[in-house]
Amino acid sequence: MPKPTFPAKDVGRPPGKEYLLDPSPEHKGRFYRPANKLEGKIALITGADSGIGRSVACLYAREGAKVAFTYLPQEKKDAATTKSELKEFGCDCFPIECDFSDPTKVEKVVELVAHKFGKIDILVNNAAYQVHVKDPLDLDLEQWDHTFKTNIYAPFLLIKAALKHMGKGSSIINTGSLVGENGAPGLLDYSATKGAVHAFTKSLAQSLVDKGIRVNAVAPGPVWTPLNPSERQAGEVKHFGESTPMGRPAQPEEIAPAYVYLASQADSGYVTGEVMHIFGGITT
Repeated sequence: MPKPTFPAKDVGRPPGKEYLLDPSPEHKGRFYRPANKLEGKIALITGADSGIGRSVACLYAREGAKVAFTYLPQEKKDAATTKSELKEFGCDCFPIECDFSDPTKVEKVVELVAHKFGKIDILVNNAAYQVHVKDPLDLDLEQWDHTFKTNIYAPFLLIKAALKHMGKGSSIINTGSLVGENGAPGLLDYSATKGAVHAFTKSLAQSLVDKGIRVNAVAPGPVWTPLNPSERQAGEVKHFGESTPMGRPAQPEEIAPAYVYLASQADSGYVTGEVMHIFGGITT
């Protein structure tokens, strides 16, 4: 797996463009062996044009699921690559353009998926917004609001809309973060939203357990996705992930199998309300 140092390269504004990232993230699951764990399932994954979301979409496709996924308007090229890769795996996929910082667009996404596929078995709330601001005094309300709308309002609204189309045995998986546990300098708003995601996951799991719907979260540490280089200084990118005990960031394909596990009733039927830490050896 690639280790620091990484070359400084412009990958565009957050969340960044994966096709510009060097080295390219590993996301298809080179060592993964599918077993039809999600055959016949319908999955909706937000933010699957790149990074963790793309890798989750690929593994779900390989496990037999039909996959609807969302992408930002400015990420059409990355989304086209995701669509092409899913089709290579024989997946019936459905890309949907959506900016989740606009709450009015959230319910429409669910309506489109339900109309096309008739139901939703797996909902993965993965889309997120992150921009470092070193001094809290420089963090303005506009960014604070944008981060919260994307990272916590959108999952809440998506879940409310999707529950009408989810039945017993369904699974909701939220993407948390190491910084949701430990915080991070310069990520006050992002850390706050990810901490909220963790608490939201645990509370919602208790509310939905009687309906037979499981709710869990995956909390990654540093992962080599375009989101991180897109809003960091060149010197920070160069050493990204170096401080972990493993000495490197994760590749998306090292995180995505956790989402398969949590989506599979056979594997995780007794698992709900959990926040799965994948920190590369960092202990909280």
